[in-house]
Amino acid sequence: MTRVDLEPRYLVGIACVVGLLSAPLLMPILTLRQLTAALFLGMFAMSWDYVSGYTGQLSFGHSMFFGIGGYTAAVLNLELGISPLVGILIGTIAAGIAGLVVGYPALRLEGPYLGLITLIAPIVLVQIVNIFPGTLGGDAGLPSPAGLIPVDDTISVLSAIGFETPFEHQTIVYYYVALFLFLAIYALFYVFTRSYIGSIFTAIHEDEDAVRSAGINVAKFKVFAFTMSGTIGGLAGAAFVHTPVGEPSVGELLYIVVSIEVVIVSILGGMGTITGPAVAGIAYYFIRDALQTSSLTIPLLDVTVGHISMVLFFSLALLVLFFLPRGILPWLEDLSHELAQRRTEQTEPIS
Repeated sequence: MTRVDLEPRYLVGIACVVGLLSAPLLMPILTLRQLTAALFLGMFAMSWDYVSGYTGQLSFGHSMFFGIGGYTAAVLNLELGISPLVGILIGTIAAGIAGLVVGYPALRLEGPYLGLITLIAPIVLVQIVNIFPGTLGGDAGLPSPAGLIPVDDTISVLSAIGFETPFEHQTIVYYYVALFLFLAIYALFYVFTRSYIGSIFTAIHEDEDAVRSAGINVAKFKVFAFTMSGTIGGLAGAAFVHTPVGEPSVGELLYIVVSIEVVIVSILGGMGTITGPAVAGIAYYFIRDALQTSSLTIPLLDVTVGHISMVLFFSLALLVLFFLPRGILPWLEDLSHELAQRRTEQTEPIS
């Protein structure tokens, strides 16, 4: 019988997937609801890393895709009565078109100029939302659209395994919806970034002129990266507003802070890895919440952690970036390889 030896990272990955699948049985229902929201942040981070981490085209306003998908799906459901699934599909397509539109300026602009365009786009969208408050809700946001999944169909199954209340039923159903979407997006990006396309993206990031001199159409790959990134970001936003953890509002979908958060967590996790931003997005959500709700008083300053939670988080982020400039995941991979090499050297017979 052939023995299959998996690398430690794959074993960790399998353990994480099993843990996520078993989460409803392992954690309180309120924590599960938080994890559902965290999964959407992880999806959003993966969509940013696909274009910025791999091709080097920095987007500082990625929330435009999240917002376009979310608002399109919500308005179609609330104003026209279109079903959530159809609305999500249209919202995803709309965000993909936005990615295509933004991708073309990326052919001529680089660095801060491209970053400025992507930064301005969500600000313009916020103004549009405020110009049409009757349709788009303004600063207050829109009412929650219809739910994506008919929870009533699952009550008998969930009740049989110990979940009795409607709140528990709703939370568990939408958790698995978010988890399925998260794993599907991760698998899609993982396949693309490990394929010929991913190799071209990495080469563009390292030396665009060399790629062009090899006869490869750099423009095509740049536009494709932005289009796919926008499509997936829009999908996440459109699905998000049709779950109990999301709402169609500028604070949830479009504010610049949403874009800044996704940039920070992706860099901390490890740009150009997909896995790093996905994991860091989930971790960030819980760390931020723990800091914001902490009542622990800091000696000398006489303030609670909750009052200066973002100061503490960003200070921690600066320390990580200073000591681990490539991000946490690449550092862990290097550490794992170093330890494996040491074990190999220790077990080799002395000749």
